Amino acid sequence: MILLSGATVVLPDRLLDPGTVVIDGDRIVDVVEGTRSSSGTDEHIDLHHHCVVPGFIDVHVHGAEGTDTLDGVDAVRRIARRLPRYGVTAFCPTSVACSPETLRDMLEDVRLARLNRPPDAARVLPAHLESNFINPEFKGAQPLECLRLPSSDRNGEFSGRAIVETIAAARAEVGIVTLAPELAGAMDLIRQLVSHGHRVSLGHSGATYEEAIAAIDAGARHATHLFNRMTPISHRAPGLTGAALERSEITAEVICDGVHVHPSVVRLAVAAKSPNGVMAITDGTAGAGLPRGSRAALGGRIITVGDAAYLEDGTIAGSVLTMDRAFETLVRRAGMTLVEAAIMCSTTPARALKLDGFGMVRTGATADLTVLDADFRVRYTFVGGQQVWVRT
Repeated sequence: MILLSGATVVLPDRLLDPGTVVIDGDRIVDVVEGTRSSSGTDEHIDLHHHCVVPGFIDVHVHGAEGTDTLDGVDAVRRIARRLPRYGVTAFCPTSVACSPETLRDMLEDVRLARLNRPPDAARVLPAHLESNFINPEFKGAQPLECLRLPSSDRNGEFSGRAIVETIAAARAEVGIVTLAPELAGAMDLIRQLVSHGHRVSLGHSGATYEEAIAAIDAGARHATHLFNRMTPISHRAPGLTGAALERSEITAEVICDGVHVHPSVVRLAVAAKSPNGVMAITDGTAGAGLPRGSRAALGGRIITVGDAAYLEDGTIAGSVLTMDRAFETLVRRAGMTLVEAAIMCSTTPARALKLDGFGMVRTGATADLTVLDADFRVRYTFVGGQQVWVRT
């Protein structure tokens, strides 16, 4: 057994300070108040002045430390090995709009990474496709030439058919699909994707409030990086933002870097939906973890690392955020408690993705855990009870 003893333990509803988490195999077998002495066969880790939180789950991340999900063979596994140092124990490899061939290769890479996860890596979840079916006027850094409509034109041609067929051929590897509900044919596509078990997310969209509500009624349950690349909220036209905030069925992503969304607006979103309705994401790119001024790639296009990631024309292209810094931003700048920040970084994404037994520190849960020091730097990361990263 492993005893994580003396830390502030962040439970789903309160703190144990100090507390002890007992791991046996891949499970948490006990969580007790105070410290606990070990027997001669136990591994005892003294964690005074640290906190134990459920392992971070990032459902929207394009890359890390120079590797992008679309970089070809073994890219996803390379990313999976880099993320534990930032406290990530599970993630959805995320694509930008791309050709059917590139998407097919990426999904095969996801399949192989899930089948053969390296022992020092985060869990690889089904992919998040920030897909071809988005509004060109809200595309941001998405490549215009790859955008498609989810309906046939008057000649019966379906420009997005190959993308839909690629998704159909790799159902098990596709978790979330982002699309713009106002596009012609989008409602039918939402229903089709939902019927096959995919989670539909609304984003990169100019949808009105009414169009967004119709999409939610059709089965959409997720909002991609709330506030960014969507119609803004106003008192006469709530738009997609207003619909996502209002409807409890929607779990909203928020990029918690303090650049994409002001911390005060994060507080407003949480006030509207509670931490159970908002999940912290990074929208991290291959620039995450690299020094300012570094260059990397996003879907084959060059990005530069600054306070976010930027294309060569200055367009913001995702973030350079990591999940440990997202947690810190929530606590120190957005005013969240440790419990609220843990819910947003771990519990809410686990619940949204129906990952039973994950995202909480409790007896019987899977021992995916992150240990943070007083400065919210990652000290240890455990995946299934195995130490996959330690800062020495």
